[in-house]
Amino acid sequence: MRVLIVDDEKIKRVTLADDLAAQGYEVETAADGEEALERLRDRHFDVVVADVKMPRVDGLELLRYIKQGEQAPATDVIMMTAYGSIQLAVESMKLGAYDFITKPFRNEDLFPVLARLQKERGRRISSREVEGPKANDIESSVIGQSAVMTRVKKMIEICTRTDANVLLCGETGVGKDLIAQVIHRNSHRAQQPFVKVGCTLFPAHLIESELYGHEKGAFTGADQRRPGRFEIAQGGTLYLDDVDDIPLEQQAKLLRVIEEKVFERVGGTTPIQADVRIIASTKQNLLEKTAQGTFRQDLYYRLDVLRINIPPLRERREDIPLLAEHFMKKIAGDQPYKIDPAAIQVLQEHEWPGNIRELYHTLERAYLLGSGNITADVVRAEMAYFPIKDMKGTAAKLMPSTFQDAINQAERELLEKALREAGGNKTAAAAALGMKPSTFRDKLAKHGLG
Repeated sequence: MRVLIVDDEKIKRVTLADDLAAQGYEVETAADGEEALERLRDRHFDVVVADVKMPRVDGLELLRYIKQGEQAPATDVIMMTAYGSIQLAVESMKLGAYDFITKPFRNEDLFPVLARLQKERGRRISSREVEGPKANDIESSVIGQSAVMTRVKKMIEICTRTDANVLLCGETGVGKDLIAQVIHRNSHRAQQPFVKVGCTLFPAHLIESELYGHEKGAFTGADQRRPGRFEIAQGGTLYLDDVDDIPLEQQAKLLRVIEEKVFERVGGTTPIQADVRIIASTKQNLLEKTAQGTFRQDLYYRLDVLRINIPPLRERREDIPLLAEHFMKKIAGDQPYKIDPAAIQVLQEHEWPGNIRELYHTLERAYLLGSGNITADVVRAEMAYFPIKDMKGTAAKLMPSTFQDAINQAERELLEKALREAGGNKTAAAAALGMKPSTFRDKLAKHGLG
């Protein structure tokens, strides 16, 4: 491939050109965007690797020229940007850049990006064939047509085109797990593993072994070598759910793995390459946690390269009819069902503290309670223990009428809270409540939560 490197930083420009030439690429350089334009007018380049901030003509102007000119179908653009201008990198992806890489970076960090691009160019017939299936999958998997969800889908599409780390932010139940899977499924790593780590489920003394694995004899009970999640996810995506729950003392090692892309098993000394793409999620404000000293600021900025803020359901009520239909097709399967318009209205008046997950389980229980006919009365009966809006728009809660009803309500709320905080893991939720798993399952069945 013929590569044009555009950077006003001479040392980086020259060393990068030398290293790429040593890899077999045909390389030319330009000191700024204006010089790059002159070279592009004279000859064709397969790839332009350009800094975002440059004098005279900056990287974004150069990108617009390439993508709006006759060369758009033939020339790919990779942007180089500093951490302080990540938003410009995101903007470049929207304008059609293939990928971006954040400064400072080692020259060899660009090699796999170019190798991936070369492979894609070899099989690319048309941009429609490449992007069409991806767009269709995102649209069918992430339900919603509201303005906020349209922005979320656009960010998902951008995330699928790059290997940059992603931070998913949102309340419990908004669909962070689903979005992480959609990003992986539509990325170039789709054929490799997608490995989830529920960071909240492991105590401080186990999280290190869980992430990096351990050697035989590394600690009491380590009777054999065990690979960690980084090792299992090699070549694919590692999803760190509730990353804010990683203990502070373990955050430094995670930062090192992200920066150096290498780790050792607990009790071992052999370096292992970490070829993984990291997606992390949090329901907390990580900037507040960095200010409190409970989350490392440098780790935060390594994770928060691309961010998707996923709105709570109460901020996109117009999507509830679509979501209800989507969920009912899953719940009912081949069986008939009917949702009355009045029932949809009741659903849209609810505050949904449990978000999408709560909506799904409410519809599931209403379907069973109404024998497939979901009316407003059935929905109200099912939501009796949750706050709903009264006729004046204020939050009201149906209070239990007897002592036993109060006990049942409290028990149900504890079960649901434990399930939410455990990410749906029943064993972990039972342990958090000090129950045997069998007792916990019996309680779930009693309240129709199983």
